[in-house]
Amino acid sequence: MTGVAGIGLRAPHLAEIAHDKPAAAFLEIHAENYLAASPALQAIERLRTDYAFSIHAVGLSLGSVEGLDSAHLGRVAALVKRLQPAHVSDHLSWSVTGGRYLNDLLPLPYTEEALEVVVHNIDRVQQALGRQVSIENPSCYLGFAHSTMSEPEFLAELARRSGCGLLLDANNIHVTAHNLRLDRRDWLALPADAITEYHLAGHAVNDVLPAR
Repeated sequence: MTGVAGIGLRAPHLAEIAHDKPAAAFLEIHAENYLAASPALQAIERLRTDYAFSIHAVGLSLGSVEGLDSAHLGRVAALVKRLQPAHVSDHLSWSVTGGRYLNDLLPLPYTEEALEVVVHNIDRVQQALGRQVSIENPSCYLGFAHSTMSEPEFLAELARRSGCGLLLDANNIHVTAHNLRLDRRDWLALPADAITEYHLAGHAVNDVLPAR
């Protein structure tokens, strides 16, 4: 799937995609929407005859110091085996603590300690899937004062140590650079041969009204 464009498939468009078969090289789905048997999963399987797939997970919590949820990883692995997608990805973030899932993709400090945690978790995911997983750069609204490396440095070292791919989200780079007053050109230092996918999407600007 080198140099081809796909679209993100969301549940409200399943019937329309199945009926109209629009031109797209592949469809990206969120893993967590299809982990259990359902009519939606059956519809996805029927689309496999016409499209390649990319599975984008949002709940593996790769930055979790507590490690990965074995049951959740097993369900994602089963979906990957069932659909045989071209790519599998998740985020550079964490979202689980004490067995509780938080409804957000929370940022990490970019330190050697955090890097070791993420590398360990990615190794476990790749062993469970039997294939490479790609990691998406996050959209950051704050930075950590004790970070010892930049985000591009962290991602490059993550790819080198774990063998993971990188899913480069252009919008997230823009948001992070704007919020943390960074230079977007810094991400050009990422190893090009590690980048497997790009995300292109927009964002909303919320004007903050002055307090009265």
